[in-house]
Amino acid sequence: MKGIILAAGQGTRLRPLTDDRPKCMVQYQGVPLIDRIMQTLNDCDISPLIIVAGYRADVLAQHVQNRFASKLIVNDDFSTTNMVHSLFCAEAEMCSDVLISYSDIIYKPEVIQALTQCNDPLAITIDTEWRSLWQQRMDDPLSDAETLVLDPNGYVQDLGRKPQSYSEVQGQYMGLIKVSKELWPQLRKMYRELDQNALYDGKCFSQMYMTSFLREIIHSGIGCKSVPVCGGWLEIDAPSDLNLPF
Repeated sequence: MKGIILAAGQGTRLRPLTDDRPKCMVQYQGVPLIDRIMQTLNDCDISPLIIVAGYRADVLAQHVQNRFASKLIVNDDFSTTNMVHSLFCAEAEMCSDVLISYSDIIYKPEVIQALTQCNDPLAITIDTEWRSLWQQRMDDPLSDAETLVLDPNGYVQDLGRKPQSYSEVQGQYMGLIKVSKELWPQLRKMYRELDQNALYDGKCFSQMYMTSFLREIIHSGIGCKSVPVCGGWLEIDAPSDLNLPF
């Protein structure tokens, strides 16, 4: 299984740590996030690793060259686009089973193993114990949460919206997605046929959030299986997150 790591962002909330490097190169306990991600994916036999860079791509390219059979692709429009656009910068790599990872998260091997063991064509990991982690990060976890609603069989019905209550958050989407080789032609076709003049959760086509795209996929009738985990990961979005245990 191939890995695509989306690493084009600066991470403005982590300034000044990201003034001279992309967000994925910020260090957690002395180790850059990208190193932790690549090591974990390599340990789980995810190879090769395709890294989509953007902000300070030159710095990232020098850092990862010749490591873990990796390949760097640059999203030249990183400053005006978002993760879905970055993902499709690697469209030529969508010819096999792929695990997609955000680059501002770190996770334990068992999280990846749970996702790769899921047989569904499209699957995401969700943290069912997300609230305990969010309570360490902020005073009001619901204010930063996004909806994630499942059907009785664990398939995602809705995600990525602003919840009104904790009952609408049955888990935290973590930024890890598995897509089968057989599903890619359908997803590529769907992406090309989306209305490029429409707004997606208030964002233009090029700035579409990944959750918005996942919701478009789900509403088209393609099932997205949730893979529940209990912790075992960490999101680094603000300097205070660097002090959390992992």
